Amino acid sequence: MSIGFESEEVQLQKLRERLRLMSDEERVKFGKMVRGLSAPRVGVTPDPWKAQLEEARAEWRRRHPTKSRSGRT
Repeated sequence: MSIGFESEEVQLQKLRERLRLMSDEERVKFGKMVRGLSAPRVGVTPDPWKAQLEEARAEWRRRHPTKSRSGRT
């Protein structure tokens, strides 16, 4: 038996793939859940939820560009 660890970048890539497969409704629900989990807190370890929330927001912006952003090239 072996134990494997994934790098942070591999984990983020898998999250991006999951977010792409989610419907808008699922992604909004996911974003609200993660936003609640990433509330300011005191601790010495990095907040894993903040990165997930940022990725969910990035996927939303990719799917729903604003008119000012979509007009630029």
